[in-house]
Parts: sequence; C-alpha cells; structure tokens
Amino acid sequence: MFPHTDPIDLGELLHLDEPLVLSAAEIVDLLGPQLRERRKERIDEVICERTFCVVPVMDGVYDLGNVAAVLRSAEGMGYQEAHFIDTQPDHKPAQRITQGADKWLDLHRWREPSRCVKALKERGYLIAATHLDADVELEEMDFTKPTALVFGNEHDGVSQEVLEQADLRCVIPLRGFIQSFNISVAAAIALYEAMKQRIEVLGSQGDLDEEQREILRALFYVRASNQPGRLIPRLWRRRHEGERS
Repeated sequence: MFPHTDPIDLGELLHLDEPLVLSAAEIVDLLGPQLRERRKERIDEVICERTFCVVPVMDGVYDLGNVAAVLRSAEGMGYQEAHFIDTQPDHKPAQRITQGADKWLDLHRWREPSRCVKALKERGYLIAATHLDADVELEEMDFTKPTALVFGNEHDGVSQEVLEQADLRCVIPLRGFIQSFNISVAAAIALYEAMKQRIEVLGSQGDLDEEQREILRALFYVRASNQPGRLIPRLWRRRHEGERS
C-alpha cells in the first residue's frame, strides 16, 4: 500500500538531466541544513499523522474549485494520497486555492477510470463509491482497512464505469429535504468520519512505520526546498568534491 521505495530516484522525480539516486537518509542529511528548525519540526509532526490507508478519488469533477477544496480537506486531515479521474473535456477554473495542499500530497491524475480502479485494487484498496443507492452508510464502514473513497462529479455523480467496478457503494445519511451534498462537502464529511473512526480505533490517524516516515521525510524535505532540481545536484556535487579534496 505504501507507494514509495528507498532509495529514491531523484532524476525521475525532479526531471534531472543526469541520473541521481539517493537514499532517504542521504536526502535528509543533505537538505536538513538548508531548512529552518521549525520547518523540520513541523514536517516531523505532520508525518506522524500521515496515512495512505484511506485515499479520496475524484471522478470526472468539472469544477476545479471543488478539486482544490477536496485536496485541502484531505491534506489537512492527514491523508497523503489523492486521485483525480479527469474525464471532462473542459473545466470550470478554480476560484479557490488549495493553500499549498497539492504541494504536499501525492496526487495522481488519470484519463481512464478503469486504469485508476485497477491500480488501486492491485495495491489492495477496497473501492467504495459514494452513491444514494448504497450498500452501507458511511459510519458502518471499516476505515482501518485500505479504502479508496470515490466522489462523483457535480451533475451525474460517480460514473457508471466506476460503479460497475466498485466493491461497494456507501452513502452519507441525509436528515433533511436535500438529496445530496456538493462534492467538496461530501468529501470533507466522509474524510472526517474516516479520520474520527481511525483515531477512535487505532489511537491515531497516522500509521506509518519508521522506515516509511523516513522516506516521506526525505520527500517532504525535497518539496520544502527552493528549486530542488537545481539545489540538490549542486549540494551533492559539492559534497563529493569536498570528500575528494
């Protein structure tokens, strides 16, 4: 389920001209002196609350403002990964901003719904599509198990293609006259319910082991750095030149 490996291919990650593969520990050691202590402390605090166990999936969303809102909710609640199935021919531009959420999240964009679903299932995720005609209510689900929560677009909901491949359908109970929530509201409610349940059952939202935390720490150090594609090769060359001298 955890998608990253150690060592980390920085050449691919940063689109460098030359290959550069470093261990997570080497990256942390290299970039640590470049970051303020408070920034490093905050990164450690965030990593302790991170999980890949539950991931939001946005299916064919038209309004990019809704995408931004979902990403902001996900990041703020400790979810590290999100997926966007982009099947719309065009989009409504975003008036809202993610407040940097997209910088810290692992965001995957897909053109074909079936490829997204297949990739998540291969990693062990249960595909739960939010839908009014549901098998279970949201609070009945077990979010301590790998779960991909799929939220549909503003007009048609979750696509038929995803519904046919989903393992189950779940619904957020409605107590009033309205028949559905806006996607960004639905996602915030569902992600909060999952977080609350995980804290009640596990004692914490975060569930990464020490090795996984070190890998994510290295990736966050890269993302926190200014122009890492230029900075990291320069620091690495300087370190090797110093060792040779």
